[in-house]
Amino acid sequence: MPDVILFDLFGVIARNQSPTAARALAETAGAPPTEFHDAYWRLRAPYDLGRVTGAEYWQRVAAALGTTFADDRIAALITADVASWHAVDDDMVALVEQSAAAGVRLALLSNIPEELAAHYERHHGRWLRHFELVTFSCRIGLAKPDAGAYLWCCRELGLAPGRVLFIDDRSENVHAAERAGLHAHLFTGLDAAARAIDAVRPQPMPGAPPGTAAAALGGPA
Repeated sequence: MPDVILFDLFGVIARNQSPTAARALAETAGAPPTEFHDAYWRLRAPYDLGRVTGAEYWQRVAAALGTTFADDRIAALITADVASWHAVDDDMVALVEQSAAAGVRLALLSNIPEELAAHYERHHGRWLRHFELVTFSCRIGLAKPDAGAYLWCCRELGLAPGRVLFIDDRSENVHAAERAGLHAHLFTGLDAAARAIDAVRPQPMPGAPPGTAAAALGGPA
């Protein structure tokens, strides 16, 4: 049975970038949406891995679009980009908090650039504190679905891969985790995630009232 739940961030606890926010980014760049988002995603990996700064990333996007961005435009794009990934799912945050209260060990693994990582640390510390390990790709130079990202987390947790359950909303990341030896759950919603977590949560201590641990997670007594 796994000892730790290793969560993905975006698409699980935090919300993915909305179409409205994506359009706003293209407008800030002054570029056609289709061309902009092709460059935005195609050039993203080195930024998520911490190999280029935010300014360098946006300069590369500009070059791909056949233009240049002044410093103030780059600053506006970084601000808009961070804002586009800021929203969280309050129900999933509550599940994280309830799981931690029930004694479940939690960790986090996210593909995320430095500016966004720092933003989450500043503004979401209330619930990030429940994770004994918070791993951002920009800080370790490894990103999902690279097996090294999962194994890095396992080493830091001091656990064999088979003692970790990974939860992610992207099938390629889930399959890669399984190939690396982790248990994995494809996130499709709160209820299924709660059941997956419930299966590995600590059981009540001998002599504790029946249903104590289940009640802590809001599950059946």
